[in-house]
Amino acid sequence: MCCHDDELGVFSIRMGVEIVVYQMELTKQNLEKVQTFVREHRQDDVRRLALQAAKYPDMDFSFVLHQIKGWQLARKKLPSWATHEQLLYPQQLSMEQCSSEQTARYKQQLVHRLCGKGLGESTLIDLTGGLGVDFSFMAQGFRQAYYVEQQAELCALAKHNFPLLGLPSARVISGDGTTFLRSMSDRAGVIYLDPARRDAAGSKTYAIEDCTPDVALLSDELVEKAQWVVVKLSPMLDWHAAVAQLKHVCEVHIVSVGGECKELLLVMQRHVGEHSLQLYAVNDGNVFACSAEEAQQRAPLLRTSTFDYLFEPHASLMKAGCFAALSARYGVEALATNTHLFAAMMPVNDFPGRQFRVLSVTPFAKKSLKSALHGIDKANLAVRNFPLSVAELRKRLKLKEGGEYYLFATTIGTMHALIICKKAM
Repeated sequence: MCCHDDELGVFSIRMGVEIVVYQMELTKQNLEKVQTFVREHRQDDVRRLALQAAKYPDMDFSFVLHQIKGWQLARKKLPSWATHEQLLYPQQLSMEQCSSEQTARYKQQLVHRLCGKGLGESTLIDLTGGLGVDFSFMAQGFRQAYYVEQQAELCALAKHNFPLLGLPSARVISGDGTTFLRSMSDRAGVIYLDPARRDAAGSKTYAIEDCTPDVALLSDELVEKAQWVVVKLSPMLDWHAAVAQLKHVCEVHIVSVGGECKELLLVMQRHVGEHSLQLYAVNDGNVFACSAEEAQQRAPLLRTSTFDYLFEPHASLMKAGCFAALSARYGVEALATNTHLFAAMMPVNDFPGRQFRVLSVTPFAKKSLKSALHGIDKANLAVRNFPLSVAELRKRLKLKEGGEYYLFATTIGTMHALIICKKAM
C-alpha cells in the first residue's frame, strides 16, 4: 500500500515507500501456543531440544528454536527485552549483530541531549532499522519516530514488538533508507544510521565506502534533512580518518563496554564551526570529554625515576588519544611518548581505566629479571612500546597466565623495563 502525505504527518513520501502492515504467518492461537512452549523451554539446550522436533509436528519447530535462542541471547545482551515474554526474535545473525542494551541506552542519552527541550516536538528517523534495538531506546520521548528497513521479516517483527516495548505510535516503513531520505520534504530532529558492515558475500567489512549505505556519499543530503545526524561505525576505524571522510562532524563518541571498544559514533550537523569538534571516550557509563585540539597535545613525561602507582586508560581513551587532558585532570604523567601508560606517587580516585600499585621496576636484563620475578610463577602480561609480543614475553619469562600479579613490559626513556604490579582498586 502506498502512503499518502497525511499518513506520514510531516513527511511527504513520493517514491512508493510503503508502510509495513505485515501479519505474522501465525494465527493468534498458534502464536500463543508457541510462546507458551518457549516460556516453558527457554532455559533448555537448543541443540538437544532440536532433536525432539518430531514430537511436535503441529509447530514450526525451526521458528520455535529461533525464539528460544533469541530469548537466551536477549537475556544477556538485552535484559529489558527479555522481560517481555511476547516479543518475537529474528534469525541468530541479527541478534548477534545488534547493539547491546548498554550501548543502546547511551545512544538514547545522546540523542535526547542533542534535542534538548525540543525532544517532545522532534522526529526521529532510523534509516537502517535492523532488529530495532537502538530505535526502541532512542525513540522514547520523540513526538514521531520512523523505523525504515528493507528486510520484510525484520519489519514484521518490528510491527509486532514495538507496541510491547512502549512504542505504539512508532511507524514501520518497508523500504530502502536512501530512497526514504531522498523522498523527505520536511526536516527531522535526528536521523540515525548504522550502515551494514558486510559485503555481498557476507564477509565483515568496516571501511565507510564498503558499507551500505555509503554515508560519505550521503553526508551532504543527511545534514540537509535533519538537525542532527548520528552515524554508528566500526570501532576499528580511525576516528581522525572518519571525520575527514564524512565532513560535518561535530562530535565523536568512542563507546566501550567492560573495557572493550564496541562502537564509534559520529554526530553531524549542517553548520560545523572551526575548532568545535568534541571527543567523548565512554566506558560503562564513565564519560571523558575533551576537544579535538586537546587530543592533539602531548601529555607531560614522567619527571622522576620513581613512582608508586601505574595507570592504564580504558580502551576508549586509548583510541581517542586524549592523553594531555587525562594527565591534566588526574595529575598523572606519561612514562614515555608512545607508551600510553601513566604514573603518579599516589592513587587516583575515579581514574578512567585501571590502576596498579607498583612493586618494582626493573631493567629488562636477565640477572635483574631473575631477582625481580623470584617467587612469581604466573602473571597477567602486557606490552607497551616494547619489542616483544605478549606470547614471546611469556615464553621468555616462563610464566603461567593469570594470578594477582600484573607485569608491563615497556620502554621508559631509552630503557626497556619490566614493571611488576598488583591491582590497586
